[in-house]
Amino acid sequence: MTKLLEMILGRKRVLVKENERVIALHKGRIIGVYGSGMHWLPNNRDSLEVARHDLNNPVFASVYEKALFDKLPDVAEQNLTVFRTAATEVAVIERDGAIFAIMLPNQKLVVWKNAGPWAEKRIDVGDNLTVDPALMRRIGQARKADVFSVHHINEGQVGLLFIDGAKAGTLSAGVHAFWNVGKAFQVKVIDLKWQTLDVTGQELLTRDRVTIRINISAEYRVVDPVKAVTVVKDFSDALYRALQFVFRRTLGSLTLDQILERKVTINAEAAEKVREDMATIGIEVSGIELKDVILPGEMREILNQVVAAEKQAEANVIRRREETNATRSLLNTAKVMAENPVMLRLKELEALETIAGKVGHLTIHNGTGGLMNDIINLRD
Repeated sequence: MTKLLEMILGRKRVLVKENERVIALHKGRIIGVYGSGMHWLPNNRDSLEVARHDLNNPVFASVYEKALFDKLPDVAEQNLTVFRTAATEVAVIERDGAIFAIMLPNQKLVVWKNAGPWAEKRIDVGDNLTVDPALMRRIGQARKADVFSVHHINEGQVGLLFIDGAKAGTLSAGVHAFWNVGKAFQVKVIDLKWQTLDVTGQELLTRDRVTIRINISAEYRVVDPVKAVTVVKDFSDALYRALQFVFRRTLGSLTLDQILERKVTINAEAAEKVREDMATIGIEVSGIELKDVILPGEMREILNQVVAAEKQAEANVIRRREETNATRSLLNTAKVMAENPVMLRLKELEALETIAGKVGHLTIHNGTGGLMNDIINLRD
């Protein structure tokens, strides 16, 4: 019955649901946009075309977009909302209070009005690419973080921001985000804490033509990040080379004996030159130390022999001194005994007592009477 009525009237009944919108074309021409309900649309000889759109996908994407805005601008304005961004704008599109889309410069977005409510926030990125921290968190929660780049700066560090190769600012500790709007930007993170640089295994020739290897250590920190990054390509490499050059020139003018004897003095002389050179590129240097002087194998053996000979000579001197002191003491004792016979006899008795304490049986050939007489004579 319905089909018969449609044939008689030359129309077709089109049912549109609440979550749908329909674009109708008659004989290839757009005749309107229709919302929910029952619609009788012209259909002579099956000349009606219907394009259905689900409002659950609020973005309007249709091949008839241009024709709709050109032929039926009032209908298009009634049903659709158009968002456009300029060359230096970013737009945050919200749907019912939640972020729906992020539009970068020179972009267009068409949505169904009834799929809203819609709101937009425009941001000028002509001079400032920084993303507001609160907005950054909201965009991240909406899983649309591909529209910006994030950089983390830790405590004790500083970040230098370069946009299109030019320095644009300094970043403190924290999280920083920048819009991806087609500009080339770079963040160089510089550590401001004290650091240690080791220069190891540096070979050099002393004035007396002995090849040695040295190990150097220096503590440094960056005090002017802009100078440290812009004046030289790599400030740590510049410090490394400065230590190499200064110590080669300083130690190369000394003999091996001078280097081994004056290690602390050498550090003080070389350190001042390194500090002056590094201060010009924003680096503060302290605690420069010549840690090790490594000799070749044959030179170590020679030095060991020299040291052994020196110690042996010192030991001989000490031995002779003690022997002299002992001889002098014996001479003094002999003089005392020569002048005092009683002292001589007491020494004899002390010796006898010592011998008697070490043997089990003692024989006295001249009798005990003679021994006692001797003791009495000593007493008198």
